[in-house]
Amino acid sequence: MAQKSDMAQKSDVVHHYLRPKKKFPHVWCSGCGLGVILGSLIRSIDSLQMSKNDIVVCSGIGCSSRLPVYIDFNTLHTTHGRAIAFATGIKVAKPKLKVIVVTGDGDCLAIGGNHFIHACRRNIDITVILANNWIYGMTGGQFSPTTPTGSRGTTAPYGNLEQPFDPTSLAIAAGAAYVARSTVYHVNQLDKMIKGGLEKKGFSLVEIISNCHTYYGRLNREGDPVKMLQWQKKHAMPIEAARKLPPEKLEDKFITGVLHDVDKEEYCHRYDRLIRELANASRERS
Repeated sequence: MAQKSDMAQKSDVVHHYLRPKKKFPHVWCSGCGLGVILGSLIRSIDSLQMSKNDIVVCSGIGCSSRLPVYIDFNTLHTTHGRAIAFATGIKVAKPKLKVIVVTGDGDCLAIGGNHFIHACRRNIDITVILANNWIYGMTGGQFSPTTPTGSRGTTAPYGNLEQPFDPTSLAIAAGAAYVARSTVYHVNQLDKMIKGGLEKKGFSLVEIISNCHTYYGRLNREGDPVKMLQWQKKHAMPIEAARKLPPEKLEDKFITGVLHDVDKEEYCHRYDRLIRELANASRERS
């Protein structure tokens, strides 16, 4: 009976933050991992007892970028690849707001790649939730910057020739303060990773390995959503375990957990300090 009560309570939490009368049913395919990401983001926000009015969720274009449409926060659905640019403007104008970007591998790392790199470099206090399903889902199954070499897309019928980005390595090298990776299978871990990103002062990235069975799974014969989730379970390697293994044991694995967590001065703090210094200098001159 207690278990049923806990499940009901979690369901109530999720529904408290949705816009059920306005935007449902959603556009995602049955079995899509984006529903898991939606629930995880909501639970993480609720666990921190953050006010809806203090949160802004931005997105660009793509399957994952539809997520802010369904949640009852301040939201901004922007142009393709520009969500981080809009989020940067919001954060600089209203530094006290918690600004979250929900994006996909194509939206964030292709047309939006330049904004992603420089937001990491600035270490501006934005949390980026990156749903990585290795393909463009909304626009027809084209290969993306994270599509594994050799995997098929509608624009790569004989296999992708290009090397994929590792978003977490890119973020760390560019200067992000917090970088984590989880999957839509590892829900409890995912909740913790997103919560950690929201709590971090500075640029945080949470990459989430998700499933697109409609395009990637079908084109690459990966199977239905259950089989793709089973693949995530089998190939995810916690960073604590990975540190104890030789490289050859990690060849077909991807690392999950908090990959990078450092304290460094945040952009808006530096910007505010500069304004105060210039104001003081002006008063002294006058």
